[in-house]
Amino acid sequence: MPLPVLRRADFSAAALTAIVAPYGARLVEVSPGARLPGSYWGAPEAGLAANRLYVRGDTPMHSLLHELGHYVCMTPTRRARLWLDAGGDDDEECAVCYLQLVLADHVPGFGGARCCDDMDAWGYSFREGSALTWRDGDGADARRWLLERGLIDATNRPTWRLR
Repeated sequence: MPLPVLRRADFSAAALTAIVAPYGARLVEVSPGARLPGSYWGAPEAGLAANRLYVRGDTPMHSLLHELGHYVCMTPTRRARLWLDAGGDDDEECAVCYLQLVLADHVPGFGGARCCDDMDAWGYSFREGSALTWRDGDGADARRWLLERGLIDATNRPTWRLR
C-alpha cells in the first residue's frame, strides 16, 4: 500500500519560505477548508496569483513545488499577469515537472525520490510510466530546457533565478 502523499503541514514554514522567497514569490497560508485563490484544479491543489503561492495545510507538497515551478519557468510577460492558469507549452510543462523534483531535494525531509512517489500516487502520467523513470529517461529534455534558460546548473542545483 503506498504511503499517503506528504502535505504542506508536514513541513515547517521556514523550510518552505527558504525555497519560495529566493524567487521573489510569497507563500500565503490559507485557513483549513478555505478556498485556495488561483488554484487551477481546485482545493487542495496550490494556487498562483501574481507572485503569491497559495497553500493550505492539506496542500500536497508536490503541488506546492509544481506551482512554484510554473512561476519560475514562465516568461516575464505571463508572470506579470498571472492568475490561475500559468499557460506555456508542453516543453515548459515538462520542465516544471523536472524543476519540482530538483526543488524537492532542497526541502528537508522530502527529496526528489519521495516527490516522484507522491506524483505517481496523485496520478501524474508519464509515457515511460513512473515519475522516477521519466526523470531518468525523457526528463533529459526537460533538464536541458532548464539548463538552457539558466534555471538549474550542470549539477542539477537551482540557480534561484526566474526565466
